[in-house]
Parts: sequence; structure tokens; C-alpha cells
Amino acid sequence: SFTLMEKSSFCHFFLLAFLFSVHNHSTTAKTSNIDNDRSSLLTLKSLITSDPYNSLTNNWTTEASVCSWIGVTCYSLHNRVIGLDISNMGLVGTIPPEIENLSSLVTLNLGYNRFHGPIPSSVFNMSLLETISVASNSLSGNLPVDICSHGTIPEEIGLLNKLQILEMTYNQLTGPLPPTIFNISSLQYIYLFGNILSGNLPIDICKHNLNALHLNDNMLSGEIPSNLGRCPKLHALYLSFNRFSGSVPREIGNLTRLEDVLLGNNALSGNIPWEIFTTNIRTIDLSNNLLQGSIPLTIGTSRNLVSLNLAKSNISGRIPSTIGNLQYLSLLILHSNKLIGDIPSSICNLTSLQYLHLSSNNLEGQIPNCLGHLSTTLGVLHLKGNNFHGPIPTTFSKRCALQSINLNGNKFDGKLPQSLVNCGQLEVIDIGNNGIRDVFPYWMETLLELRVLVLRSNRLNGDILSTSTDKLPFPKLQVLDVSLNQFTGSLPSGYLSNLRAMTVVEGRRIEKGNWFSNYQESIVFVLKGVELPVMRILQTFTTVDLSGNRFSGTIPESIGNLNSLRYLNLSRNNITGNIPSSLGNMSILESLDLSSNQLVGEIPSQLTSLTFLSLLNLSFNNLVGQIPQSSTGQFPTFDNSSYMGNSGLCGFPLTKMCGQNEVQPLPPILPQVDDFGFLDGFGWQAVVSGYGCGFVFGTTIGYFIFRYGRPKWFVGLFFNVQ
Repeated sequence: SFTLMEKSSFCHFFLLAFLFSVHNHSTTAKTSNIDNDRSSLLTLKSLITSDPYNSLTNNWTTEASVCSWIGVTCYSLHNRVIGLDISNMGLVGTIPPEIENLSSLVTLNLGYNRFHGPIPSSVFNMSLLETISVASNSLSGNLPVDICSHGTIPEEIGLLNKLQILEMTYNQLTGPLPPTIFNISSLQYIYLFGNILSGNLPIDICKHNLNALHLNDNMLSGEIPSNLGRCPKLHALYLSFNRFSGSVPREIGNLTRLEDVLLGNNALSGNIPWEIFTTNIRTIDLSNNLLQGSIPLTIGTSRNLVSLNLAKSNISGRIPSTIGNLQYLSLLILHSNKLIGDIPSSICNLTSLQYLHLSSNNLEGQIPNCLGHLSTTLGVLHLKGNNFHGPIPTTFSKRCALQSINLNGNKFDGKLPQSLVNCGQLEVIDIGNNGIRDVFPYWMETLLELRVLVLRSNRLNGDILSTSTDKLPFPKLQVLDVSLNQFTGSLPSGYLSNLRAMTVVEGRRIEKGNWFSNYQESIVFVLKGVELPVMRILQTFTTVDLSGNRFSGTIPESIGNLNSLRYLNLSRNNITGNIPSSLGNMSILESLDLSSNQLVGEIPSQLTSLTFLSLLNLSFNNLVGQIPQSSTGQFPTFDNSSYMGNSGLCGFPLTKMCGQNEVQPLPPILPQVDDFGFLDGFGWQAVVSGYGCGFVFGTTIGYFIFRYGRPKWFVGLFFNVQ
């Protein structure tokens, strides 16, 4: 038997041994777990096929502690990896199933790389995950292959009962949204936009903690569940660019914390519910839907509203005067609807307004003079395609912030407001198709940022002989359209020689983006014989259209300086002299129309070097000699219609062979125009592709049919050659 002291010593020894054993086991377990974490991460590294910045190549090495690796966060108490953030590293590769061995992981961020293939099913076994972000990769719809049908998000995602943030935007995920996502009571933010998800939203969509639901840019359909009105914490609802139908749920008005509701580009119908105009709402987008009715008067209660977009939504009625209560409103976009009446004077109260787009409605009356005063904040003023009349406001202030003004297609009269010279940031001026009576606005030469100037189809008169001492007027102008006016005198050689944006400048910055798309507006140009709306204007888009005026004199030889010009239209004037050979310097010219003038001499052979030229119209002039021949380029593709009305021309493609005895060339019979009703040489709608067959211009065609007996010249005065 043991003595008391022996028993005490034995117990003490046993306790120490037990504690040592527990400690050793714990240490071994920790070592084993961190080794598993290291092994999982090295497996991930092995599947990276491209590491452009050597982020993992040089850092994830066995010589260093895994907790010191870039993008890895450890919890020191348990010595486990709890965070993995390797986003924005340009990595290319796949995600291995072994990632589930990071069993203590709380945050997983692989976003903004080029991972491809499926998300392995093992990810959904990581029960401690609170944040998953795999945004902007190329992950496929096989998510995952072994537990779900092709292209669906697995029901097992609902097992992540601690998940708070789910971000899988801009991948290639397909199939329906599993209802189990919305069973995760901890989930606060759902970002799944930019995929190919389809099907209906679950009826019971709302959980108490849901803060943001971003499902835009998918293919979801059905009705928007009214249950959304039971999400008390929801502040952002993004469902735009889907296929939702039915009405806008009025229950959205119950969401007192809701700030952003974007439902644009769907097939929603019915009236705009007045309930959605809550006091906290900041952004409403219902554009591109099939709505009906008018804008509710309750809009005036949304005093925090910053952006309202109801464009192309089929709404009608008047713009409510209560809109003047929206002191923070910055964007008001109501274009392409059926709105009537005038612009309410209360709009003068919108001192924060930066973007006003009311084009393509049935609005009328005079526009408020206060819009000129608002120009200290207003950057875009688009009122195109309405029935406004009267003078354009002359009140544009010295701190004018306007970048684009489009008043095309109204009934404005009077003069061009010289106060626009205060708007030094202007890039676009389109006042075409109105009744403006004025001379050419030389004062616009000082608008150094101006890229687009469209004054076509007004009653502008006089000559365009620049009096500026500046040798480089309009330094950024790439679009000049003053067609269909009453200008006289010589062609503006000062401009035609020195428009810097239309010449090749050494080291000029190449612009890749479409700056013009910021203005959400099209401008109609006559391009290659067809009147087309243009939504994309790059820096490389250049056009000069002086057609349909009364210019006389010769084409200056210096016009060849515009060697970055793509479209040139001088048709339907009284221009004389020869075609300058310098036109051959315009190496990227795509369309040349010199028709219906009084040009003489031969066609310069230099034109055959214009390899991009797809439309040539020299008809109805006094040209003579053989048509230049070329075995390459575009010249062999032009048919009779390019040369008709020049009886002195011969050679292919005409049937008249050179050397035959023919009568002397007769002056062409030019179509007559009145003081204002000018015809546009390329201003009719036609087939866009191929060679169009034109239309009959009665008197001219009759003349040539009876004189020459060639009905095949039926192609007419105007062409749409591609």
C-alpha cells in the first residue's frame, strides 16, 4: 500500500503527465491544422497558370511562415488561417476542392482575377465563412458540377449559416436562384449582378437582415415579389436589366430605409406607384419599361431624391410642378416619353441640377430663362425633338458648366445666344433643325473644348470667312455640320485648312473610350448617303458637311490638310473649278460627295489612292475626260450613279467609251431649292448595306431618260453606297 506522501507524489506526477499530454496533443493539433492550411494554399498556388506580378510566386514559399504570406490572415490564438484575400492580382487559374481544408476561414476574396471553371462544392462546407467574393472572374455555370445540374447555384449554399456577404458578380453563372440563399438569416448583402441567372425570384425573399439586393444584369423573369416590402433594413434594390414583368410593387413604399431602387430595362407595366416616393429615397430608375400614366404629384415629398430616370418608360401627362421641391435633384432624365405641356417654372428651384434630359417628348412653349442661370451647375441640357419655340435663353452665366447642349428638332427662332461663349467646357452644341436666323457664330472659336458643332437646317446666312487672328480655330472640333442653310461666298478655307482635330498630329493622344456616350443622346448625321443617328462618337470620328448652301468659288487646295477626315460633303452648292488633287491626301476618307455643283476638268487620279473610300458621288457637274482606273482599292466598285450628269466623262463604269465623238458637255440641270426648304444630298432614309437603288427625282431623271434613252439611270440624285 502507498503511504499518504507516496499517494500525493503519484497524483502530482499523474497530473503533470496528463497536462503535458494534453498540451502536446494541442500543439500537435495546431501544427497539423496550420500544415493543412499551408498544404491547401500551396495546392491553390499550383493551379495558378499565370501570376503576372509574381505575387504568389515569390511570396508563398515553404521557407516563410504561412501567416506571413501575402493575402493571408491568421488568428494567432488558434494558429489558423481565417482570411484569404488575393483579389486584383491578375491571377489565372482554377479553384481546387482542397480549399475546404481552410476550415477556419472567415473571409474568402478571390475577386477581380481571371479564375475560371466551376466553384468547387467543397466551398459550401466551410461553415465559418462570413464573406465570399469571387467577383469579376470567368467562373462558369458548372457550380459545382457534381452536386447540381449544369448551370445552377446549389441549394447547399444555404448551409453557410454565418454568411453575411455574397459577391459573385460578373461571372458566367446560370440557372435559377436557390430559395435557400434567402434562408440564411445572417445574410446582409447579395451581389450577383452581371451573370446569366434566370427564373423567378422566390416569393418569400425577405429576411430581416437583408441590406442590399443586387441582381441586375441577369435574365430573371416573373413578377417582383411584393414580399420585398417586408425587408425593414433594405436600402438598395437593384433589379435592372432583367426580364421582370407585372407592376412595380407599391409595397416598396413600406421600406423606410430604402435609398436606391433601380428597376430599369425590364418589361414592367402599370402606373408608377405614388408610394415609392418616400422621404429617404435618393435614386429611382424605372427607365425602359412599359409603364403608363403620369408622374405622381407625390414626387415632391422625396426631398432627398438625387437621381430620377424615367426615360423610355411610356409615361404621359405633364411634368408635375412639385418637382421643384427636390432641392438635391442632380439628374432628371425623362427623354423618349409622351410628356406634354411646358417645363414648369418650378424647375428654377433645382439649384443642384447637373443633368437635364427631356428630349423626344411632346413638350412645348418657351423654355424658362432660368435654365441659363442654372448653368453654373448644369452640365447637360438636352431638349431635342420637342415643340419648343421662341428664343434660346441668353442668360448663360460666366461660371457656366455646360458640356453639352442639344436643342435639335424644335421651333426655336431668333439668334444664337452669344452668352454660350461663357461655357468654356462645352464639347457638344447641336441646334440643328430649328428656325435660327443669324450669321455664322465666329465667337464659338474660343470654345477650346468644342468637339461637335451641328447647326444644320436653320436659316443661317452670310459668308463663313473667319475673322479670327487665331491660326488654329476650333482646336478640338471633329464634327462640323452647317448643311441646309443659306450661307454664301467662298468655302471657309480658314477652317478647312486648320481644323486640328481633323489632321494627323504627331503624338496625338489616342482615345479608347466613347466620351460621347456620357450624354445619352444620338446626333443625326448623313453618313455614306444615309441619314443615321450616331450614338458612338470617338476621337477618330470626323466629318465636315457644308452641303445644301449657296457657297461659290473653288475648293481650296489646302483642304488636303484634313488628312484625318472621314466624311466630306460639299454637295448642292455653286462650287466651280477643278477637283483639287490634294483630296488624295485624305488617306482615311470614307465618303466624298461633291455632287450637284459646277465643277469642271478631269477627276484627279489621286483619288484612286483612297483605299477606305466606300462612297463617291461626283454626279451633276461638268466633269470631263476619262474616269481614273485602278486595279486595287475602291474605285473599281463605284457604278454609274457616282458619275451621272457629267456628259463629258467616259470610261468604266460608264458605257460611253473614251475617244467617241460626242456632243459638248451640257451644263447639268440642278434640282431647285427655295430659300429654306433645301433638299439634303444624302438626307433620305435608305438601305444601310450594299448599293441602294435610290429614288426617282422626276424632272432630272426625265431629262436624262429622254435625252439619252437610258432608264437604268433611275438610281436618282442621292445614293447610299457602303
